[in-house]
Amino acid sequence: MWTQRIKTGLVTTTAAAALLLLAACGPSPSPSGTSSAPPTSSTPSASVPATSSSPSATATTTPSPSASATSAAPELCKAASLSATTDATGGGAAGSIYEKLILTNSGTAPCILEGFAGVSLTADANGEPIGEPATRETTTPVTKIELVPGKSAWAEIRYTQAGNYGDCTKVPAAGLRIYPPNDTASLFIPEPHDACSNAGIKLLTITAFQAV
Repeated sequence: MWTQRIKTGLVTTTAAAALLLLAACGPSPSPSGTSSAPPTSSTPSASVPATSSSPSATATTTPSPSASATSAAPELCKAASLSATTDATGGGAAGSIYEKLILTNSGTAPCILEGFAGVSLTADANGEPIGEPATRETTTPVTKIELVPGKSAWAEIRYTQAGNYGDCTKVPAAGLRIYPPNDTASLFIPEPHDACSNAGIKLLTITAFQAV
């Protein structure tokens, strides 16, 4: 009977061991709440293109107000927009006559007058100069003068009597031909004088223009 119990115990033990062996060889159960999906990267993709809402994509350049508010400077005064006259109230001395050459802006826009006029005695408005042109008198400084329409500037002309020169070959002149500074067109002022047709005798001098 003791032998029978031993056999029974051995059978029971063997059966239990077999069950444990089967359990160990089977698949392991997945832990509760664990996802079987592969892990995803937490790093954002570097290839995402910029959209129109990006600040760098919508930035624009606004022009500076000072760059668009510039104005053009006045041009030089030309004969076509000037009128010329003389004022001989300056008198004379030692065989010379002093008078003012006055140029007035007769145009519709401001212009700049600066420097010396070219002045010659001539037979008429379109005639060639007679004798030497006016010599520049440089004691008066050159200044830049802006002439608005209707405004004037003046320079002083000195005319030395032709009779003061014994070797002068006298020729009647009908007036003064005036070239504004930096201009090749001219104006004519009717003003009879005796001119010297021979070279080397300088009857005229002119100063730089001054503001009235």
